[in-house]
Amino acid sequence: MSAEPTPVITFAGIGDEAGSRLSDQLAALSTLGWPAIELRTVDGIAVADLSEEAFRRVADAVAAAGLSVVCVDSRIGNWARTITDSFETDVAELRVLLRRCTLLGCRYVRIMSYPNAGLGERDWRRRVVERIRRLADRAELAEVVLLHENCAGWAGASAERALDLLDAVASPALGLLFDTGNGVAHGYSALDLLTAVVEHVVHVHVKDATGGEGRTVYTLPGEGDARVADCLRLLLDHGYRGSVSIEPHLATVPHQGRVVGGPGPFVAAGRALSTLVHDEVLAGRIR
Repeated sequence: MSAEPTPVITFAGIGDEAGSRLSDQLAALSTLGWPAIELRTVDGIAVADLSEEAFRRVADAVAAAGLSVVCVDSRIGNWARTITDSFETDVAELRVLLRRCTLLGCRYVRIMSYPNAGLGERDWRRRVVERIRRLADRAELAEVVLLHENCAGWAGASAERALDLLDAVASPALGLLFDTGNGVAHGYSALDLLTAVVEHVVHVHVKDATGGEGRTVYTLPGEGDARVADCLRLLLDHGYRGSVSIEPHLATVPHQGRVVGGPGPFVAAGRALSTLVHDEVLAGRIR
Protein backbone atom coordinates (compact mmCIF):
# COMPACT_ATOMS: atom_id res chain seq x y z
CA MET A 1 0.00 0.00 0.00
CA SER A 2 1.56 3.31 -1.07
CA ALA A 3 1.97 6.15 1.41
CA GLU A 4 -0.22 9.19 1.02
CA PRO A 5 1.62 12.09 -0.66
CA THR A 6 2.81 14.98 1.43
CA PRO A 7 0.34 17.89 1.18
CA VAL A 8 1.66 20.75 -0.90
CA ILE A 9 0.92 24.33 0.13
CA THR A 10 1.26 27.05 -2.49
CA PHE A 11 2.25 30.31 -0.82
CA ALA A 12 1.08 33.65 -2.17
CA GLY A 13 0.58 37.17 -0.87
CA ILE A 14 -1.73 40.13 -1.32
CA GLY A 15 0.76 42.35 -3.07
CA ASP A 16 -0.19 45.80 -1.83
CA GLU A 17 0.47 44.72 1.75
CA ALA A 18 4.13 44.92 0.74
CA GLY A 19 3.86 48.33 -0.89
CA SER A 20 1.78 50.46 -3.16
CA ARG A 21 4.14 50.20 -6.14
CA LEU A 22 4.00 47.00 -8.14
CA SER A 23 7.80 46.86 -8.13
CA ASP A 24 7.76 46.60 -4.33
CA GLN A 25 5.06 43.93 -4.45
CA LEU A 26 6.98 41.80 -6.92
CA ALA A 27 10.27 42.31 -5.09
CA ALA A 28 8.78 41.12 -1.80
CA LEU A 29 7.47 37.93 -3.37
CA SER A 30 10.79 37.39 -5.11
CA THR A 31 12.59 37.75 -1.78
CA LEU A 32 10.32 35.07 -0.32
CA GLY A 33 10.77 32.89 -3.39
CA TRP A 34 7.00 32.44 -3.69
CA PRO A 35 5.31 31.66 -7.01
CA ALA A 36 2.07 33.62 -6.81
CA ILE A 37 0.53 36.99 -6.10
CA GLU A 38 -2.95 38.16 -5.13
CA LEU A 39 -3.84 41.52 -6.64
CA ARG A 40 -5.88 44.20 -4.85
CA THR A 41 -4.44 47.62 -5.69
CA VAL A 42 -1.47 49.03 -7.59
CA ASP A 43 -0.31 52.57 -6.83
CA GLY A 44 -3.33 52.81 -4.55
CA ILE A 45 -5.74 52.09 -7.42
CA ALA A 46 -8.06 49.07 -7.37
CA VAL A 47 -7.48 46.58 -10.17
CA ALA A 48 -10.85 47.36 -11.75
CA ASP A 49 -10.09 51.09 -11.77
CA LEU A 50 -6.73 50.88 -13.52
CA SER A 51 -6.67 52.27 -17.04
CA GLU A 52 -6.32 49.72 -19.81
CA GLU A 53 -2.72 50.80 -20.37
CA ALA A 54 -1.87 50.63 -16.66
CA PHE A 55 -3.48 47.23 -16.30
CA ARG A 56 -1.59 45.88 -19.29
CA ARG A 57 1.67 47.02 -17.69
CA VAL A 58 0.70 45.23 -14.48
CA ALA A 59 -0.18 42.01 -16.32
CA ASP A 60 3.06 42.12 -18.30
CA ALA A 61 5.18 42.79 -15.19
CA VAL A 62 3.58 39.96 -13.23
CA ALA A 63 4.14 37.56 -16.13
CA ALA A 64 7.75 38.73 -16.55
CA ALA A 65 8.33 38.03 -12.85
CA GLY A 66 7.18 34.46 -13.40
CA LEU A 67 4.24 34.80 -11.00
CA SER A 68 0.73 33.45 -11.31
CA VAL A 69 -2.26 35.45 -10.02
CA VAL A 70 -4.24 33.34 -7.56
CA CYS A 71 -7.04 35.80 -6.86
CA VAL A 72 -8.18 39.36 -7.49
CA ASP A 73 -9.67 41.14 -4.47
CA SER A 74 -12.70 43.19 -5.45
CA ARG A 75 -14.66 45.73 -3.40
CA ILE A 76 -17.95 43.98 -4.16
CA GLY A 77 -20.11 43.82 -1.05
CA ASN A 78 -17.26 44.94 1.18
CA TRP A 79 -17.16 47.13 4.29
CA ALA A 80 -17.51 50.30 2.18
CA ARG A 81 -20.59 49.16 0.19
CA THR A 82 -23.82 48.48 2.06
CA ILE A 83 -26.80 46.50 0.86
CA THR A 84 -28.68 49.68 -0.06
CA ASP A 85 -25.88 51.19 -2.14
CA SER A 86 -26.08 51.04 -5.93
CA PHE A 87 -25.83 47.49 -7.22
CA GLU A 88 -24.71 48.79 -10.60
CA THR A 89 -21.40 49.81 -9.02
CA ASP A 90 -20.69 46.16 -8.25
CA VAL A 91 -21.93 44.94 -11.62
CA ALA A 92 -19.65 47.41 -13.38
CA GLU A 93 -16.65 46.37 -11.27
CA LEU A 94 -17.27 42.70 -11.91
CA ARG A 95 -17.66 43.31 -15.64
CA VAL A 96 -14.15 44.76 -15.76
CA LEU A 97 -12.65 42.13 -13.48
CA LEU A 98 -14.02 39.23 -15.49
CA ARG A 99 -12.19 40.53 -18.56
CA ARG A 100 -9.04 41.14 -16.56
CA CYS A 101 -9.11 37.73 -14.89
CA THR A 102 -9.13 36.16 -18.35
CA LEU A 103 -6.04 38.13 -19.31
CA LEU A 104 -4.32 37.27 -16.02
CA GLY A 105 -5.23 33.58 -16.18
CA CYS A 106 -6.93 33.97 -12.78
CA ARG A 107 -10.05 32.02 -11.76
CA TYR A 108 -11.02 33.73 -8.50
CA VAL A 109 -12.50 37.08 -7.45
CA ARG A 110 -12.90 37.88 -3.74
CA ILE A 111 -16.24 39.35 -2.65
CA MET A 112 -18.11 40.00 0.61
CA SER A 113 -21.84 40.06 1.42
CA TYR A 114 -22.90 43.66 2.05
CA PRO A 115 -23.09 45.29 5.49
CA ASN A 116 -26.62 46.18 6.53
CA ALA A 117 -28.08 49.68 6.30
CA GLY A 118 -31.17 49.55 8.48
CA LEU A 119 -33.00 46.66 6.83
CA GLY A 120 -34.76 43.89 8.69
CA GLU A 121 -33.01 40.53 8.80
CA ARG A 122 -35.20 38.82 6.17
CA ASP A 123 -34.97 41.70 3.72
CA TRP A 124 -31.23 42.01 4.20
CA ARG A 125 -30.74 38.28 3.46
CA ARG A 126 -33.10 38.39 0.47
CA ARG A 127 -31.26 41.29 -1.14
CA VAL A 128 -27.83 39.76 -0.49
CA VAL A 129 -28.84 36.44 -2.06
CA GLU A 130 -30.41 38.16 -5.05
CA ARG A 131 -27.35 40.32 -5.71
CA ILE A 132 -24.81 37.53 -5.34
CA ARG A 133 -26.90 35.17 -7.49
CA ARG A 134 -26.90 37.74 -10.29
CA LEU A 135 -23.16 38.30 -9.93
CA ALA A 136 -22.49 34.56 -9.89
CA ASP A 137 -24.49 34.13 -13.10
CA ARG A 138 -22.17 36.60 -14.80
CA ALA A 139 -19.07 34.98 -13.32
CA GLU A 140 -20.13 31.51 -14.42
CA LEU A 141 -20.35 32.61 -18.05
CA ALA A 142 -16.74 33.83 -17.79
CA GLU A 143 -15.59 30.65 -16.00
CA VAL A 144 -14.64 32.69 -12.92
CA VAL A 145 -15.53 31.80 -9.34
CA LEU A 146 -16.59 34.40 -6.78
CA LEU A 147 -15.14 33.70 -3.34
CA HIS A 148 -17.05 35.02 -0.33
CA GLU A 149 -14.76 36.00 2.54
CA ASN A 150 -15.63 35.64 6.22
CA CYS A 151 -15.45 39.38 6.74
CA ALA A 152 -17.96 42.19 6.13
CA GLY A 153 -21.60 41.59 5.35
CA TRP A 154 -24.58 39.37 6.05
CA ALA A 155 -22.71 36.04 5.87
CA GLY A 156 -19.34 37.32 7.09
CA ALA A 157 -19.16 36.05 10.65
CA SER A 158 -21.54 33.09 10.59
CA ALA A 159 -20.96 29.59 9.28
CA GLU A 160 -24.71 29.04 9.12
CA ARG A 161 -25.22 32.12 6.97
CA ALA A 162 -22.26 31.27 4.73
CA LEU A 163 -23.70 27.82 4.08
CA ASP A 164 -27.16 29.31 3.58
CA LEU A 165 -25.71 31.71 1.01
CA LEU A 166 -24.06 28.86 -0.90
CA ASP A 167 -27.28 26.84 -0.87
CA ALA A 168 -29.50 29.76 -1.86
CA VAL A 169 -27.29 30.92 -4.73
CA ALA A 170 -26.61 27.34 -5.79
CA SER A 171 -23.96 28.21 -8.36
CA PRO A 172 -20.64 26.58 -9.26
CA ALA A 173 -19.39 30.16 -9.57
CA LEU A 174 -19.60 30.79 -5.81
CA GLY A 175 -17.24 29.40 -3.17
CA LEU A 176 -15.73 30.43 0.14
CA LEU A 177 -12.54 32.26 1.03
CA PHE A 178 -11.41 31.67 4.62
CA ASP A 179 -9.33 34.25 6.50
CA THR A 180 -7.66 32.95 9.66
CA GLY A 181 -7.46 36.31 11.44
CA ASN A 182 -10.89 37.82 10.84
CA GLY A 183 -12.40 36.04 13.81
CA VAL A 184 -10.13 37.87 16.25
CA ALA A 185 -10.91 41.22 14.65
CA HIS A 186 -14.67 40.63 14.47
CA GLY A 187 -15.26 38.76 17.72
CA TYR A 188 -15.85 35.13 16.79
CA SER A 189 -13.87 31.88 16.62
CA ALA A 190 -12.53 31.51 13.10
CA LEU A 191 -11.57 27.90 13.80
CA ASP A 192 -15.14 27.06 14.81
CA LEU A 193 -16.44 28.72 11.66
CA LEU A 194 -13.89 26.87 9.55
CA THR A 195 -14.86 23.53 11.08
CA ALA A 196 -18.39 24.01 9.77
CA VAL A 197 -17.51 25.24 6.27
CA VAL A 198 -14.15 23.58 5.56
CA GLU A 199 -15.45 21.44 2.70
CA HIS A 200 -16.40 24.58 0.77
CA VAL A 201 -13.16 26.59 1.22
CA VAL A 202 -11.43 27.31 -2.09
CA HIS A 203 -8.84 29.91 -1.04
CA VAL A 204 -7.19 31.02 2.22
CA HIS A 205 -5.90 34.29 3.64
CA VAL A 206 -3.53 34.22 6.60
CA LYS A 207 -3.24 36.90 9.22
CA ASP A 208 -2.90 36.70 12.99
CA ALA A 209 -3.90 39.07 15.77
CA THR A 210 -4.53 39.62 19.44
CA GLY A 211 -7.12 41.74 21.21
CA GLY A 212 -10.48 41.97 19.55
CA GLU A 213 -13.08 44.34 18.23
CA GLY A 214 -11.83 47.92 18.42
CA ARG A 215 -8.48 46.92 19.92
CA THR A 216 -7.06 44.47 17.42
CA VAL A 217 -3.27 44.27 17.17
CA TYR A 218 -1.97 42.31 14.19
CA THR A 219 0.99 40.00 14.71
CA LEU A 220 3.24 37.68 12.78
CA PRO A 221 1.51 34.40 11.89
CA GLY A 222 1.69 32.09 14.90
CA GLU A 223 2.16 34.86 17.47
CA GLY A 224 -1.49 35.83 17.94
CA ASP A 225 -4.75 34.21 18.96
CA ALA A 226 -6.06 33.15 15.54
CA ARG A 227 -4.84 29.55 15.86
CA VAL A 228 -3.33 29.73 12.40
CA ALA A 229 -1.57 26.35 12.62
CA ASP A 230 -4.76 24.62 13.81
CA CYS A 231 -6.72 26.16 10.93
CA LEU A 232 -4.17 25.06 8.34
CA ARG A 233 -3.98 21.54 9.79
CA LEU A 234 -7.77 21.27 9.63
CA LEU A 235 -7.77 22.39 6.01
CA LEU A 236 -5.12 19.86 5.02
CA ASP A 237 -6.92 17.10 6.90
CA HIS A 238 -9.95 17.80 4.69
CA GLY A 239 -7.97 17.69 1.49
CA TYR A 240 -7.35 21.40 0.93
CA ARG A 241 -4.78 21.91 -1.81
CA GLY A 242 -5.36 25.54 -2.73
CA SER A 243 -3.22 28.60 -2.14
CA VAL A 244 -2.43 30.21 1.20
CA SER A 245 -2.07 33.97 0.77
CA ILE A 246 -0.67 36.27 3.45
CA GLU A 247 -2.52 39.46 4.31
CA PRO A 248 -0.58 40.35 7.46
CA HIS A 249 -1.98 43.87 8.11
CA LEU A 250 1.30 44.72 9.82
CA ALA A 251 1.83 47.87 7.76
CA THR A 252 -1.33 48.14 5.66
CA VAL A 253 -4.91 47.90 6.99
CA PRO A 254 -7.16 49.17 4.18
CA HIS A 255 -10.43 49.32 6.12
CA GLN A 256 -8.74 51.50 8.74
CA GLY A 257 -7.24 53.80 6.12
CA ARG A 258 -3.72 52.81 7.24
CA VAL A 259 -1.50 52.30 4.20
CA VAL A 260 2.12 52.46 5.29
CA GLY A 261 3.39 49.68 3.07
CA GLY A 262 6.96 48.52 2.91
CA PRO A 263 8.24 45.06 2.10
CA GLY A 264 9.92 44.46 5.47
CA PRO A 265 6.85 43.50 7.55
CA PHE A 266 5.38 41.58 4.61
CA VAL A 267 8.53 39.51 4.14
CA ALA A 268 8.76 38.93 7.91
CA ALA A 269 5.18 37.64 7.92
CA GLY A 270 5.89 35.38 4.97
CA ARG A 271 8.94 33.88 6.63
CA ALA A 272 7.04 33.39 9.87
CA LEU A 273 4.28 31.58 7.98
CA SER A 274 6.78 29.36 6.15
CA THR A 275 8.37 28.40 9.46
CA LEU A 276 5.00 27.78 11.09
CA VAL A 277 3.88 25.54 8.23
CA HIS A 278 7.12 23.55 8.26
CA ASP A 279 7.41 23.17 12.03
CA GLU A 280 3.79 22.88 13.15
CA VAL A 281 1.54 22.13 10.19
CA LEU A 282 3.49 19.71 8.02
CA ALA A 283 5.52 18.17 10.86
CA GLY A 284 4.81 14.46 10.85
CA ARG A 285 3.34 14.63 7.33
CA ILE A 286 6.61 15.01 5.45
CA ARG A 287 7.74 11.71 3.97
